[in-house]
Amino acid sequence: MKKSIVWLASYPKSGNTWTRVFLANYLANPDKPLSINQVRHFGMGDAIAKTYRMVSNGRVDFNDPHSVLRYRDPVLQAIIRNNADVNFVKTHNICGAAFGVELIPERYTRCGVYILRNPMDIVLSFARHFDKDLEQAIDAMANPEHVIQDATTAAQFLGNWSEHVKGWAAERRFPMLVLRYEDLQSDPQTNFSKVLEHVGVTVEPDRVAKAVEFSSFDVLRKQEEKEGFVEKPEQAERFFAKGTSGQWKTDLPANFAKRLRKDHRKIMKKYGYIE
Repeated sequence: MKKSIVWLASYPKSGNTWTRVFLANYLANPDKPLSINQVRHFGMGDAIAKTYRMVSNGRVDFNDPHSVLRYRDPVLQAIIRNNADVNFVKTHNICGAAFGVELIPERYTRCGVYILRNPMDIVLSFARHFDKDLEQAIDAMANPEHVIQDATTAAQFLGNWSEHVKGWAAERRFPMLVLRYEDLQSDPQTNFSKVLEHVGVTVEPDRVAKAVEFSSFDVLRKQEEKEGFVEKPEQAERFFAKGTSGQWKTDLPANFAKRLRKDHRKIMKKYGYIE
């Protein structure tokens, strides 16, 4: 089987879905924006409960992380079994191991794209998305054993935000592209073109511009209002809320901003989020 997986990796609420919507619109090249509920047909997640049930013949226990990990390799094998050159796979997992199980095996991997975002903006979206208060969200982002799971996904091993970023950015077993969410926002044409180049897809500037337009936040929000979004957690009011950068300056209390700077100072400084 080919090394076909292109990991689309991020900590939750960092721009992974936006990147996937752009890629779907670019690859499909439609005359109007592709439905957000068709995006999953252009790539899949590595934590979809249905896939785990299929490869385990229903034996997986989603309440037991060890049971989930037992079937991770068969799930990844099932993804690449189509023998395609490229299989886009969304992941929020760390680029490392959980309980001794390798989460991102090089033997299945073509390359990886990692999107990072200012944690002071992430925490606002993270709290809303997972129905937590800000203190709970900040604690989760600092927890080295942080795992997320809900009714529609298998366990995902996040660890803390700093280690998540550091692990993916330091990966050398396969080609990696690391981009900031803020740079995607300020110049989507250039930075999404970098994604295409990295994956090995021919870049057509006019087509990139159209895909950027079709995946704009306004388009995505209106689509969700009209038809819903299958990836929205039950507890969340909506998936696409604001999607802006710098919202923390008005919405994040100073004591919480101070805590995040303390918890993640080294990585925040490295990527230009603090001086």
